[in-house]
Amino acid sequence: MSDLTPALHKLSAAMPGEPTVDHPRPERLLHGNPRRETWATSSRPLGGGLSLHQGVWRCAPGHWRIAFGPQEHELFTVLSGRCRVHAAAGGYQEAGPGEALSIPPGFEGSFEVLETLTKTYAIVDRD
Repeated sequence: MSDLTPALHKLSAAMPGEPTVDHPRPERLLHGNPRRETWATSSRPLGGGLSLHQGVWRCAPGHWRIAFGPQEHELFTVLSGRCRVHAAAGGYQEAGPGEALSIPPGFEGSFEVLETLTKTYAIVDRD
């Protein structure tokens, strides 16, 4: 094994262990009250006060408002299911299996899960 092996993280739709379970905050809900499961695989500093968070996330159908911080950026890839990310100013992007979406810092809008969604994610944010 090389010295890089401990830094490698394999993400899949069938993650081992128990996820952290939550629901959107009631004041953000637009439709439903979906169960969200998160398998956080790593969090590490990047320098300059930024951190990288990675893992797998699964969610039942529902729709809620989202607001990203000024340094928060997410890239996710859909493994199964379908979702839409709606911009507060109008319009949306839809993603399904094998597709990725990038959500920029400061983004405001809503996240809609159309079919039970499993995605990998990488989030860069201020510590």
